[in-house]
Amino acid sequence: MSRLVALIRKEFLQIARDPGSYATAFVLPLVLLLLFGYGVSLDARRVPLALVAEQLDSTVQDLLSGFYHSEYFVPISMPTMAQAQTWLLRGQVQGIVHLRLDFTRRLKNGQEAQVQLIVNGIDANTARLVEGYVSGVVETWWKRSLRKRLATPRVEVEARIWFNPEAKSRNFLVPGLIAVIMTLIGALLTSLVIAREWERGTLEALLATEVLSGEWVLAKLIAYFLLGNGGWGLAVAMAMGLFDVPLRGSIWLLWVSSALFLLVALGIGLLISSLSKNQFVAAQIALIVTYLPAFLLSGFLFDIASMPKMIQLLTYLMPARYYVTVLQTLFLAGDVWSLLWPNLFVLLALAILFLGLTFKCSPKRLA
Repeated sequence: MSRLVALIRKEFLQIARDPGSYATAFVLPLVLLLLFGYGVSLDARRVPLALVAEQLDSTVQDLLSGFYHSEYFVPISMPTMAQAQTWLLRGQVQGIVHLRLDFTRRLKNGQEAQVQLIVNGIDANTARLVEGYVSGVVETWWKRSLRKRLATPRVEVEARIWFNPEAKSRNFLVPGLIAVIMTLIGALLTSLVIAREWERGTLEALLATEVLSGEWVLAKLIAYFLLGNGGWGLAVAMAMGLFDVPLRGSIWLLWVSSALFLLVALGIGLLISSLSKNQFVAAQIALIVTYLPAFLLSGFLFDIASMPKMIQLLTYLMPARYYVTVLQTLFLAGDVWSLLWPNLFVLLALAILFLGLTFKCSPKRLA
């Protein structure tokens, strides 16, 4: 035990002398959270939208007023479709709402009155959002008009959004970003520690002592586990305090699941570092094996169900997939055990697997 305590102290001294460790554990998570929390959004707000009405009567004005009172649009009234199309081609507006000359007449005669929508489809995600927002404005106007003519509408559609009623992409992105941060702290930092010992020659002196290989690997594991918990605490505090992301599940369950994933990431990082004697090579392997899959194949940004079948099967090999599911469940839905147990079990199994491989493959001799 005294040797283990001394080794842990040595690891913290090495961390203290390496500013890059603090930057990766605390500064980089801070930058990522601020970037994704404020700068990156999957919502479309204040979209410039051209409004073209060939005849401005009370019915048309009532419909167009919905766009002026919407937080999603910056409406720009234009006299002709030619001008609106020119603005669309230049990228000055993202869509055009066109009401023909006979819109009100057809509506009063009980005929089909069309609202034409032309959307810039270069950004498919924004195009779909604009289409949905415009449909919502038109549908709201139609229900309001129907109530003026009938005591009660014959059909009333009531929509409810579960788990994220405000439909904020920030509530979806920030919890998933914690998985990316934990991957950076766990895998990227530890992928360098043993390789650094090889490059500096300190591992030779360490192997010449009575210290067992399992002891100094355990010391590194404990030191970076504690460092990772500091980064986790910062990320969760910013998610809840700065970005107002609700935590509907248990905080202790959030910590347990995060500790399991951190052990998986530490195991992968230490395994890479054990097999590589070069810091640059170890960092590149860790980047490809852990960080990029956590970013692209975990469901953090891209829906796994929309991926090709082969890629969907590949995501089952990514530990971040299970952790992102746990995070989004705990933050937005609560302690839904039917979702939590399978993912926690997989994380536990992966932690045992990678830590076991790390202890088995840790250097025991110089050869």
